Amino acid sequence: MSGRVLFAGDQGVAVVTLSHRARFNAMSRAMWRELKDVFSRIQLDAQWRCVLLHGDGGHFCAGGDIAEYPDFRFDRDRLRTFHEDEVWGGLAAMLACDVPIVAAIGGNCMGAGVEIASCCDIRVAAEDARFGAPIARLGFPMAPREARLVARVAGEATARELLLEAAVLDAPELKARGFLHQVLPPFELMVHARQRAARIARLAPQAARLNKQTLRALGQAGPGDAAGPAIDRIVAGAYDYADSAEHREGITAFLAKRAPNF
Repeated sequence: MSGRVLFAGDQGVAVVTLSHRARFNAMSRAMWRELKDVFSRIQLDAQWRCVLLHGDGGHFCAGGDIAEYPDFRFDRDRLRTFHEDEVWGGLAAMLACDVPIVAAIGGNCMGAGVEIASCCDIRVAAEDARFGAPIARLGFPMAPREARLVARVAGEATARELLLEAAVLDAPELKARGFLHQVLPPFELMVHARQRAARIARLAPQAARLNKQTLRALGQAGPGDAAGPAIDRIVAGAYDYADSAEHREGITAFLAKRAPNF
């Protein structure tokens, strides 16, 4: 079995599960393609207000499925297709998804797992979670787009330590460095993550999507580039929500001292 990316959910929360238990949920090529498909579907479906992403069986994702590597890694064109089309296709679909994503990270979070976690908005982890990208031991670097993603989200100093030293860091250390939002005992992880996802799902979905679009534009503009093209594009339509039903409901409910019905 090459693993699956499972998709289910209700009450506005889409639950996405990385499932490849025999390899601690390492990502196969088929799983990267499924990841792209799942997040593309979530983006287009207004019923989803939050995504809860986790790994099957206690581990988040142990990296790539190394058993597949001899089939393509030694050919330049096939290797490029793998990283630029399959891996980046899945990661780009996550980054383009306007629905908030909560990651519940337990056990091994290595290589591809760190990349996938870097695409999420909220990252909570079990105390025993371990993070790394020890691919230097396998004789290859992280692909450029993937390295840029990890350096931007985890920090350049952390990316250098993971990639150049093949360091493995624990959850409390990555909480201290700002990569994780909260660290919990393993038995509390999924309960806490589900509570966070449910809390987000009760909030205004249009506002959440617009906030993610704004944050994406700010990241594209770069530091100090408030007048950059990316910002100009989003400002042009930033206030189109003014007469929306969701906006009216939120303000009306607050003034009436009642819970909004989004």
